[in-house]
Amino acid sequence: MGKTIAFVNQKGGVGKTTSCVNLGACLQAAGAKVLVCDFDPQGNATSGFGVDKGAVFPTIYDVLIGSAPVENAIVQTKYGDILPANKALAGATVEMIAMDRREYLLKAALSGVVERYDFLLIDCPPSLELLTLNCLCAADTVLVPVQCEYYALEGLSDLLSTIRIVKGRLNPAIELEGLLLTMYDGRTNLSLQVAEEVKRHFPGKVFATVIPRNVRLSEAPSHGKPVLAYDGSSRGSVAYKRLTEELLACNPLPGKEG
Repeated sequence: MGKTIAFVNQKGGVGKTTSCVNLGACLQAAGAKVLVCDFDPQGNATSGFGVDKGAVFPTIYDVLIGSAPVENAIVQTKYGDILPANKALAGATVEMIAMDRREYLLKAALSGVVERYDFLLIDCPPSLELLTLNCLCAADTVLVPVQCEYYALEGLSDLLSTIRIVKGRLNPAIELEGLLLTMYDGRTNLSLQVAEEVKRHFPGKVFATVIPRNVRLSEAPSHGKPVLAYDGSSRGSVAYKRLTEELLACNPLPGKEG
């Protein structure tokens, strides 16, 4: 059965979608079977895999609200499979409120395909509300991108408190996969200080790999490609390859243990 990892941070612009898309593509290139589930109404992970979010149907919204089979919504790409989302998902929260087991709708939707994949990566919206709660209830672990900037630690305690509440009440199995430092600039004291502070507050929970500020990482989504396909030799691409190796060292693919 595949491992489900939710990419969560209620702050926007921290590299959450970038990390989900690029880690997914690198895992696929490493031989893993990967499904990226776009659960953000902005649909950036969808377009980041080269799928037209305005034209695609059905989407995850139609699976949750319209009872479309999840198999029909999955789009196969050369970078991995994507369960797409678009702005229709923004209205789902209101519709989900009245539904039974509303916190587990995404988990139920993914249950039919989880055994087909080695990894299911969920790109969560930048907020702590019902959509994100669904992601946390569906996930085995949580990966938290942390931007190397002044307010990085602000809100982290709220997020980790939410995860603890979810673990206590809704999803006892959920664990923290790790904190990922993003937008790192080794030339600045600020990046160095933030990295040290995060590691001091969360010993043993921070990935050794850091994701640098990189122009190619920023450019790749506008071409509908992960950075691995856009510029495989760029610093951003090299960093996500290293992160992939680090993740697979702890979560080896079947037949590659040890």
